[in-house]
Parts: sequence; C-alpha cells; structure tokens
Amino acid sequence: MITNFVLQALLAIVPVIFAITLHETAHGWAALALGDTTARDQGRLTLNPLRHIDRVGTIILPGLLLISQLLTIHRVAFMFGWAKPVPVNFNNLRNPKRDMIWVAAAGPGMNLAIATTAALLVHAVGFLPTVAGQWILSNLVNAININVILAVFNMIPLPPLDGGRVAVGVLPNALAAPLAALEPYGMMIMIGVFFLLPALGAQMGIDINVFTDLVARPANAVIRVILRLTGVA
Repeated sequence: MITNFVLQALLAIVPVIFAITLHETAHGWAALALGDTTARDQGRLTLNPLRHIDRVGTIILPGLLLISQLLTIHRVAFMFGWAKPVPVNFNNLRNPKRDMIWVAAAGPGMNLAIATTAALLVHAVGFLPTVAGQWILSNLVNAININVILAVFNMIPLPPLDGGRVAVGVLPNALAAPLAALEPYGMMIMIGVFFLLPALGAQMGIDINVFTDLVARPANAVIRVILRLTGVA
C-alpha cells in the first residue's frame, strides 16, 4: 500500500510543478497585459518553477501530509499546498476593479487549458511504445485531474483564492469590501474548514467531507465535460 501511494505521489510531481508554474505565470502575464509590470519587474514572468516555490506551501506542508499518509497517522482526502503568489499591484491596472477579475481568473483558466490539452494528447498515446505510452498516459491523467482540481479549488469565493478576488471584483462595493477584508484570514479559514472541521466531525462520529462537496464533485463534473469535448470519453 505504501509503495503504491509513493508511486502515485511521484507520478503527480511533474504535473503539479507544471500546473502551479503556468498558473502563477498566467496571473503575471494577465496583469502585464492590463497595465501592471510588477511581476515582470520582479522576474516572476518565468517558467522556472523554482521562482514560484513557496517554502511552506509547496514543500513543508505537502511533505508533512505525505509523511502522515505513509505513517497512517491521519488519512487526508487530498494534498494541500500553495505556490508563491505572483505579485500584482492592482492599483496599476487600467481599471482595477474590473481588471482584477481577469488577472485572478487567468490562473484557473490556464489550468483548464492545460487539462484540455492533456486530454487531447491522450489520443496520441496509442502511437507510442507500450511502456512509454503507459507512463505518459499516467502523467496525462494526473495532469487532467490535478489541473481541474486546482482550478475548481482556486475558484472558491474566499480571498486570497482567485475566486475570492473574482467575487470582490464582481460584487458591489458594499459586499466586496467585507469580503476583501477576510483576505488576511483566508488561509486559516480554509485550514479550519478542510482539515479541522472534518477532524472534529470524525471525533463526534459525523462524516464531514467539505472537500468532496466543494471541490471533488464539481471537479469531476468539469472533467467529464472536458473528456467529452475532446473525444476521450
């Protein structure tokens, strides 16, 4: 069981790195197109994944979750982490409230584009040698799943997630202001909702799986649409 889990984790590494790198770079390119040069000036408009790695969110936290899985200390339904956000000065955008929406949506949009491209590439696997084809197919499947989950998760309407920034840009100021004020606490709220609440429910004999309801089910629906549109399913 441990060997299988480690194998699955290793197969996910390349698609994860690719997904987060293009996700963050997409934010920077969108901001640049709309008038903000901050990401470019700080050297963050790059496909070098090392420039987007966050010590805690990309290495330490996922590593601890992986170890907990291997040692069966605490089973989690998903891996959790984040990359170093691409810096954006929204005041530099030509229309800050409107353009914030496009900058925020660029990351999840890129992930959906990657997932769709990966699905299209599945058609080419049959032309490859068996061993290479199986390895590439595993990576393509992981790329589809990881990118769609990343897109759906990031579109949860809670700052600092992309969906929170989209909501702030769409909502009238009376509602946008209090939502934006939650940004400093957004990460703590997510950890509480996705980890502490299910753990508390387990102690009380109640199955609380917020990740399934908010992310997994919508992601599965999006994946089915992508597979049908690309002719894979």
